Amino acid sequence: MAHTVTVYTTPTCSWCHVVKSHLESHQVPFAEVDVSVDTEKAREMVTKSGQYGVPVLDIDGEIVVGFDRVRINTLLEIA
Repeated sequence: MAHTVTVYTTPTCSWCHVVKSHLESHQVPFAEVDVSVDTEKAREMVTKSGQYGVPVLDIDGEIVVGFDRVRINTLLEIA
């Protein structure tokens, strides 16, 4: 099943790099949004998650704050 995944990031966020590497290692396509340069998307992230920090993931409409490997894997059906 194909999933729609958006990762809200900033270039200096170490956990953002971990999240993206995790998704790439499982061949999960994702859209990356750099909220440090896109204020509209930054507001969208805060509205969706209530969080100002990154990473924030939107997986099929479910919000995951931070690198929560168990929740990410569960939502993406990764073993």
